[in-house]
Amino acid sequence: MPDPLVPAEELSFSYSRSSGPGGQHVNKVSSRVTLWFDLDASPSLTDEQKARLRQGLAGRLNRQGRLWLVARASRSQTMNRQAAVRRFYELISQALAEETPRRPTRVPRASRAARLTAKRHRARIKREGRGKIATDE
Repeated sequence: MPDPLVPAEELSFSYSRSSGPGGQHVNKVSSRVTLWFDLDASPSLTDEQKARLRQGLAGRLNRQGRLWLVARASRSQTMNRQAAVRRFYELISQALAEETPRRPTRVPRASRAARLTAKRHRARIKREGRGKIATDE
Protein backbone atom coordinates (compact mmCIF):
# COMPACT_ATOMS: atom_id res chain seq x y z
CA MET A 1 0.00 0.00 0.00
CA PRO A 2 1.60 3.33 -0.96
CA ASP A 3 2.27 5.92 1.68
CA PRO A 4 -0.63 8.39 1.74
CA LEU A 5 0.15 11.98 0.99
CA VAL A 6 -1.72 13.95 3.61
CA PRO A 7 -1.60 17.60 2.60
CA ALA A 8 -0.57 20.19 5.18
CA GLU A 9 -4.01 21.83 4.91
CA GLU A 10 -5.51 18.83 6.74
CA LEU A 11 -3.26 19.36 9.75
CA SER A 12 -4.11 21.91 12.39
CA PHE A 13 -1.93 23.14 15.21
CA SER A 14 -2.49 24.62 18.62
CA TYR A 15 0.18 26.26 20.73
CA SER A 16 0.59 26.56 24.47
CA ARG A 17 3.25 27.25 27.05
CA SER A 18 5.64 24.40 27.60
CA SER A 19 6.62 23.11 31.00
CA GLY A 20 10.08 22.57 32.43
CA PRO A 21 13.13 24.78 32.93
CA GLY A 22 13.71 27.92 30.94
CA GLY A 23 13.05 30.77 33.33
CA GLN A 24 11.34 33.83 31.95
CA HIS A 25 11.37 32.39 28.42
CA VAL A 26 8.98 29.59 29.46
CA ASN A 27 6.57 32.08 30.97
CA LYS A 28 6.40 34.26 27.85
CA VAL A 29 6.55 31.99 24.82
CA SER A 30 4.08 29.35 23.62
CA SER A 31 6.55 26.84 22.25
CA ARG A 32 4.58 23.64 22.90
CA VAL A 33 2.93 22.43 19.69
CA THR A 34 -0.06 20.12 19.47
CA LEU A 35 -0.73 18.69 16.01
CA TRP A 36 -4.33 17.71 15.28
CA PHE A 37 -5.52 15.53 12.39
CA ASP A 38 -9.17 14.70 11.80
CA LEU A 39 -9.05 11.16 10.47
CA ASP A 40 -12.74 10.85 9.57
CA ALA A 41 -12.86 14.16 7.68
CA SER A 42 -9.71 13.52 5.62
CA PRO A 43 -10.52 13.45 1.89
CA SER A 44 -7.02 12.27 0.94
CA LEU A 45 -7.29 8.85 2.62
CA THR A 46 -9.34 5.91 1.40
CA ASP A 47 -11.83 4.14 3.65
CA GLU A 48 -9.48 1.16 3.89
CA GLN A 49 -6.58 3.38 4.99
CA LYS A 50 -8.80 5.11 7.55
CA ALA A 51 -9.83 1.74 8.99
CA ARG A 52 -6.19 0.61 9.24
CA LEU A 53 -5.21 3.88 10.92
CA ARG A 54 -8.14 3.64 13.33
CA GLN A 55 -6.97 0.17 14.32
CA GLY A 56 -3.25 0.92 14.43
CA LEU A 57 -3.50 4.27 16.20
CA ALA A 58 -6.44 3.51 18.49
CA GLY A 59 -4.59 4.72 21.58
CA ARG A 60 -3.76 8.06 19.98
CA LEU A 61 -7.26 8.94 18.77
CA ASN A 62 -9.69 10.87 20.91
CA ARG A 63 -13.43 10.22 21.05
CA GLN A 64 -14.07 12.46 18.05
CA GLY A 65 -11.65 10.42 15.91
CA ARG A 66 -8.96 13.09 15.89
CA LEU A 67 -5.29 12.16 16.16
CA TRP A 68 -3.08 14.41 18.25
CA LEU A 69 0.66 14.66 18.78
CA VAL A 70 2.48 16.92 21.23
CA ALA A 71 6.01 18.22 20.64
CA ARG A 72 7.75 20.26 23.30
CA ALA A 73 11.39 19.15 23.26
CA SER A 74 12.74 22.35 21.78
CA ARG A 75 12.48 25.93 22.99
CA SER A 76 11.57 26.92 19.43
CA GLN A 77 7.97 26.73 18.28
CA THR A 78 9.10 26.20 14.68
CA MET A 79 11.34 23.27 15.57
CA ASN A 80 8.58 21.70 17.68
CA ARG A 81 6.15 22.09 14.79
CA GLN A 82 8.58 20.40 12.39
CA ALA A 83 9.17 17.59 14.89
CA ALA A 84 5.42 17.05 15.28
CA VAL A 85 4.88 16.88 11.51
CA ARG A 86 7.81 14.48 11.10
CA ARG A 87 6.47 12.19 13.85
CA PHE A 88 2.98 12.36 12.34
CA TYR A 89 4.18 11.09 8.96
CA GLU A 90 6.26 8.36 10.65
CA LEU A 91 3.22 7.22 12.64
CA ILE A 92 1.00 7.19 9.56
CA SER A 93 3.50 5.18 7.51
CA GLN A 94 4.08 2.67 10.33
CA ALA A 95 0.36 2.17 10.89
CA LEU A 96 -0.28 1.63 7.17
CA ALA A 97 2.69 -0.71 6.59
CA GLU A 98 1.54 -4.22 5.84
CA GLU A 99 3.14 -6.90 7.96
CA THR A 100 4.77 -9.72 6.08
CA PRO A 101 3.16 -13.00 7.12
CA ARG A 102 5.37 -15.35 9.08
CA ARG A 103 6.31 -18.53 7.30
CA PRO A 104 6.43 -21.39 9.78
CA THR A 105 9.73 -23.21 9.81
CA ARG A 106 10.75 -26.58 11.23
CA VAL A 107 13.47 -27.24 13.75
CA PRO A 108 16.58 -28.47 11.89
CA ARG A 109 17.40 -32.16 12.26
CA ALA A 110 20.93 -31.45 13.54
CA SER A 111 19.75 -29.18 16.37
CA ARG A 112 17.05 -31.70 17.32
CA ALA A 113 19.68 -34.46 17.48
CA ALA A 114 22.05 -32.25 19.51
CA ARG A 115 19.29 -31.47 22.01
CA LEU A 116 18.43 -35.15 22.48
CA THR A 117 22.12 -36.08 22.86
CA ALA A 118 22.52 -33.42 25.55
CA LYS A 119 19.42 -34.76 27.34
CA ARG A 120 20.75 -38.32 27.30
CA HIS A 121 24.12 -37.14 28.61
CA ARG A 122 22.53 -35.19 31.45
CA ALA A 123 20.25 -38.14 32.34
CA ARG A 124 23.28 -40.46 32.49
CA ILE A 125 25.11 -38.06 34.85
CA LYS A 126 22.07 -37.86 37.13
CA ARG A 127 21.52 -41.62 37.07
CA GLU A 128 25.14 -42.29 38.07
CA GLY A 129 24.98 -39.69 40.83
CA ARG A 130 21.91 -41.33 42.39
CA GLY A 131 23.53 -44.73 42.97
CA LYS A 132 24.46 -46.19 46.32
CA ILE A 133 27.31 -44.51 48.10
CA ALA A 134 30.12 -46.86 49.07
CA THR A 135 31.19 -46.51 52.69
CA ASP A 136 34.67 -47.52 53.86
CA GLU A 137 33.92 -48.92 57.33
